[in-house]
Amino acid sequence: MAEKDNDFLKRLLSTFRVEAEEHLKLMTAELLELEKTATAEKQMPVIENIFREAHSLKGAARAVNMTEIETLCQSLESIFEAWKRKEIAPTAELFDRLHQAMEGLGRLLASADTELAPSVKTLVRELSKNLDKALKEVPKQKTPKKKRQEQPAAPQAGASHLPVDGRPGSAATVRIATAKLDAIFLRAEELLSAKLATGQHAADIRDINAALSRWKREWTKIQREVGATRRNFEKNARDGAAGNERLTKIIEFLDWNHQAITGIESKLAALERSAQQDHRVLGGMVDDLLADMKNVLMFPLGSMLESFLVLVRNLSRDQGKEVELLIEGREIEVDRRVLEEMKDPFIHLVRNCIDHGIEKPEEREKNKKPPRGTIRIAVAQKNGSKVEILISDDGRGIDLSKVRASALKLGLITQQESATLSDHETLNLVFRSGVSTSPMITDLSGRGLGLAIVREKADKLGGAVAVDSSLGMGTTFRVVLPLTMATFRGIPVRVGEHLFVLPSTHVARVAQVGRAKIQTVENKETIQLDGETVSLVHLGDALELPGRNPAEDSQDTALVVLIALDEKRIAFLIDEVLNEQEVLVKSLGRQLSRVRNVAGAAVLATRKLTPILNVSDLMKSAIKAASATVRTAPVSLEKEKTKKKYVLVVEDSITARTLLKSILEAAGYEVKTAVDGVDGFTQLRSSEFDVVVSDVEMPRMNGFDLTAKIRGDKKLSDMPVVLVTALESREDRERGIDVGANAYIVKSSFDQSNLLEVIRRLI
Repeated sequence: MAEKDNDFLKRLLSTFRVEAEEHLKLMTAELLELEKTATAEKQMPVIENIFREAHSLKGAARAVNMTEIETLCQSLESIFEAWKRKEIAPTAELFDRLHQAMEGLGRLLASADTELAPSVKTLVRELSKNLDKALKEVPKQKTPKKKRQEQPAAPQAGASHLPVDGRPGSAATVRIATAKLDAIFLRAEELLSAKLATGQHAADIRDINAALSRWKREWTKIQREVGATRRNFEKNARDGAAGNERLTKIIEFLDWNHQAITGIESKLAALERSAQQDHRVLGGMVDDLLADMKNVLMFPLGSMLESFLVLVRNLSRDQGKEVELLIEGREIEVDRRVLEEMKDPFIHLVRNCIDHGIEKPEEREKNKKPPRGTIRIAVAQKNGSKVEILISDDGRGIDLSKVRASALKLGLITQQESATLSDHETLNLVFRSGVSTSPMITDLSGRGLGLAIVREKADKLGGAVAVDSSLGMGTTFRVVLPLTMATFRGIPVRVGEHLFVLPSTHVARVAQVGRAKIQTVENKETIQLDGETVSLVHLGDALELPGRNPAEDSQDTALVVLIALDEKRIAFLIDEVLNEQEVLVKSLGRQLSRVRNVAGAAVLATRKLTPILNVSDLMKSAIKAASATVRTAPVSLEKEKTKKKYVLVVEDSITARTLLKSILEAAGYEVKTAVDGVDGFTQLRSSEFDVVVSDVEMPRMNGFDLTAKIRGDKKLSDMPVVLVTALESREDRERGIDVGANAYIVKSSFDQSNLLEVIRRLI
């Protein structure tokens, strides 16, 4: 019975939290509106709305024994009741205390289903005392007696107020956890693989039919000769001449073969029509289902941006500035996952506007500006799949000389480049990590990381960020994002035996160029495309893939794909480009949350899992590859084979073992595996290896003991050992060094590029 009561209480608290968050959201929005409302007449309906919300929240809190929330709401009721009766006048200090109370309610709701910490209980007591104290301290208004006896003013017809359950009275709605919707949406996304597969099956059957058509054409060419041969045999048989029995059987088989393949062709034609019909029907159903699920998970941008009103108010008051936030297009809906990914980057941008952009009132008046600065967030749908967010301020703008100086100090540009950079190129430097125009680091900004994070997040989502600024006039950040994250258009390309997917939005064009037209400029390969000279980099070199077949460079023409990101354009040499297609994006998981040059994985129509290239990383890797010396003639295959390096991976976890093996083989190493230290040492004694990559915690013999045993063996004592482990304490690291490990990599911060770089240095 007690267990049932506990389950009921949990469900009740969950329902209360949803309802309370709606009340708190409305109270916060109305309080901000009240602070901007000048006349007492216009304040009355707003005050009435807040009063009712506080009263409703108090009643709901009492029902679930949330006494702290009930107490705080009681104090808020007292304030607004006195305000309604015109017994008190608002002050800036009163508004500060009211906003503190809203923040306190938010903290209480966040811990609604857990035991409150003593600090939270203390906060509630202090907030309640502050509100009660404010009620006594604020100036009293002399109000005619008859007005004191009047009933509270009813809210105006246009006042925004929701019923207690947070739902409009005319709309039938139901509450459901977003986690459940996410699970349904993920299953719906999986159906896209089935849609792509049916399309591929229809294409495969079409190819078989085409092959049969070619066979039919060839048969038609010799069918007359076969008929003539048959007639000759029949004539000879009638004339009594001896016939060739074997040749007769061959002709009979050819007749049977023709009839059989004609029957297969007919069945395949019917199967192709059926497959195409199934693809159209299933494709339509999947597209409609995904569209409906996307609509369910679409949230208005205003749901995220509303909280920025409080953020701007608090930050501007802390800095002694007057700032107004204007939001346009808040009704435009975006995938909730996009909102969650971009919330922190948008906060960075708004903080920058306040800290770096908006001046203090006295400075603004000196520059003939209104004392109150303005931050504007304008949202507009760019096309059917993109949304554009402009975040602008009317502050001091970005000082380009300070940007150049910061980039120069960090070594991002040279003194010569600093003198030749255009204003647009200089502005783009603000997105580089560490670049800041602030003379000091504050708790808000100055570290030069915020804008780098903004660009990284936007790139990850397949979006883009740009900045425009005018000194003394203000700054505008333009952020373009996809409306949804489920699927995107991609172009699969092949390099050697490897397939990769490039986002279509960044592919400017694909072209065949003559190798004779490849020129070398300043030790870098370039080509002419559309009258412009662009750098040329082999995609395999940018991705650091193993050596290529020397026959590649002997062909007269080369296939290139031109990638564009912001103002950068680089051409990449590839071996083949496949048809553009819709692809389903898959996450790499937490173990591979940040792999250089890779943004995720895509399920192609063939159901093959293929890496999606991160265009931002790829451009950086290409610049690094292009800066190297121009490629010399490829080494022969025999010579390449002699350079093979052998790695022994010792790991008891099959998942980690497979992951390490895949990473090392992709880098061109020959890899063997062992399940523990004993197995690993046995293989070391019987085979030759260049390096050992080992876990530490393993049965029978751990990585520390294995390393010590290797160092104690005369033949193996010089063998490089890399420990890759979850043990990250200082004592474990020191023990790894003591037993003779050459490198110690912690799994929690594992990056495949670090592992490969360590191995390259060791062998």
